Amino acid sequence: MQARDLDPAARAELKTLSKDNADWVAKHLVSAALLVDVDPETANQHALSAARRAGRVAVVRETAAITAYRLGDFATALRELRTYRRIAGKNDQLPMMVDCERGLGRPERALELGRSVDRAALDTPVQVELAIAMSGARLDLGNPQAALGELEIPQLDPSTAYSWSPALYSAYAATLEELGRQDEADEWWARVDAATEALAEAADEDAWETVDVVEEAIEDDGHGDDGVEQRVESAVEQDADDELEPLDEPAPFDEPGAADEPGELDDDNPVDVDGSAAD
Repeated sequence: MQARDLDPAARAELKTLSKDNADWVAKHLVSAALLVDVDPETANQHALSAARRAGRVAVVRETAAITAYRLGDFATALRELRTYRRIAGKNDQLPMMVDCERGLGRPERALELGRSVDRAALDTPVQVELAIAMSGARLDLGNPQAALGELEIPQLDPSTAYSWSPALYSAYAATLEELGRQDEADEWWARVDAATEALAEAADEDAWETVDVVEEAIEDDGHGDDGVEQRVESAVEQDADDELEPLDEPAPFDEPGAADEPGELDDDNPVDVDGSAAD
């Protein structure tokens, strides 16, 4: 595991740091990414270590948020996501923010937050994730019919399945079951299986692929060519299979500038990422 293993876009965000500090932070971010699915607690510790040295870098705060979310620490995750959004000026993690509000038992605030942005301005995968989170908030409020409506978006298209389709289909099927519409739910569960299988096949190619998910042709519904078969388009990332190596302590730093200071404080929750109180 090396600093160069960090995604180039994330690595570019570390250019405001000294080289030694950037390399050290990058190693912790790589470790967090490798561990988040198998050991989120350790991943979170790596993210916090990075944040103490690069708290004003957006990707660092995003990583701290994601690992906290995976631990079920929704209050910390939400605070970090607010800081990330303020630094990056992006709404790409809005669905997770909505889900954090749900995790804190505040479905009304989750819905309010989800409605605070123009969904059309979001990337398609983010729109889908937001619809699922908003639907969950409706379910939290005991309104499965409204939850179903949140999921009835243009991307709920059975003729074409993309990388985000299994999650959307699953949420739709589960909500149909909540409404007692089991026959319809079974149809959507079958679509989940078909899309998932196609995605697994595409993953073997480690590239953007178009693959068939069913054998029978379908009619054109305005989303593709006439008579095309169902297909799935998926960006498949190469699995990280390198073993973790011990992280070296960074070399001595110069006096930290604004970008090197350990943590941007959340205006609403003035606590630094390492738990220290704001001045």
